[in-house]
Amino acid sequence: MVKIVSWNVNGLRAVLSRGDLNGAVASLGPDILCVQETKMKRGQAEFDLPGYGQFWYSAVRKGYSGTAIFTKHEPIKASYGIGADEHDQEGRVMLLEFREFNLVNVYTPNSQYELLRLPYRMKWEDDMRIWLKGVEAESGKPVVLCGDLNVAHEEIDLKHPRTNRQNAGFTDEERAKMTQLLDSGYCDTFRHKYPDLRDAYTWWSYIGNARAKNTGWRIDYFLVSESIIGKVVDAAIYAEIYGSDHCPVGITLDMEA
Repeated sequence: MVKIVSWNVNGLRAVLSRGDLNGAVASLGPDILCVQETKMKRGQAEFDLPGYGQFWYSAVRKGYSGTAIFTKHEPIKASYGIGADEHDQEGRVMLLEFREFNLVNVYTPNSQYELLRLPYRMKWEDDMRIWLKGVEAESGKPVVLCGDLNVAHEEIDLKHPRTNRQNAGFTDEERAKMTQLLDSGYCDTFRHKYPDLRDAYTWWSYIGNARAKNTGWRIDYFLVSESIIGKVVDAAIYAEIYGSDHCPVGITLDMEA
């Protein structure tokens, strides 16, 4: 069994200042922790998880974006970015290859206010999908992809779908790209396990007491190659964990199943 947790921390230093991050991680007990939006480089804050190896991928721009992985299992290799300079300046994609699968940690670009970055987002989605299929084909191993994908795929995945139609994260274009990704051979583990579960969200605005009201969006995911969906023992949303505007999500895999 391996338990993997993913969390957009919206600034690792900010989470550290708000509370006991080590305690939160200990309560979750992941074998591997994938973090998005670190907004820092390694060494900019006092932070250590005993027993975990650390892999960091920071943006060129200081205090922006960035990803990291903390793992109890030594990977065969680590790589960073998708090999496209236009996408690899913001520290958004990390790949750790393990014996039985490839783990991809992703922080998908936001389309931003008034959809200023939507055209770039569309290019990102296509290039990312092609890269993922290449990773799988080259290694001969399935993919476990996790992170903040910045899209609520279906109406069940956000509290107010009608009023958010064509807002960033719920445009027809973004949702169609998510459908295309899933149709290319990946499964949304949470919806596979809980196809009809409502009010299950992973992000809440800091405005309007949204989290207390559970006025949220499900934009953080674990996707896996269709070939290993049967090895997903559970998929979870840890809404009780605070410290960010996102909560952690996780899966448990039994690769021997």
